[in-house]
Amino acid sequence: MIHNAKDLSPDQKRAIESLLGRRVLEDEAISVRAIEPPILSDQRRQELAAELRKYFAGVDARRNDGSPAEAERILTEAIRSSRPGYRPHQ
Repeated sequence: MIHNAKDLSPDQKRAIESLLGRRVLEDEAISVRAIEPPILSDQRRQELAAELRKYFAGVDARRNDGSPAEAERILTEAIRSSRPGYRPHQ
C-alpha cells in the first residue's frame, strides 16, 4: 500500500518519521508492508547456524592477521562509504 506524505494525518506522519529516523517530505510517497518471517523448525535453524559457523571458520582461516590500527582504518573507511559525514570518536 502506497500513501502520499501530504495525505497522512499528523499522527501517521509522526509515526512514520519515528520509524525512518528523519522528516518526511510532502512530495514523498510512503510504502508500508508487513512481511512474515519464514517458518523454520528448530532443527533447520540449528542446521543453518552450523553451516554459517563452518563458513565463517573457513573465512577466518584464510584471512591475514592485521594490526589493530589497520582494522580501525578499514572499519572507518567502510562506515564513511555509507555515512560520508562520519568522524570517528577519539
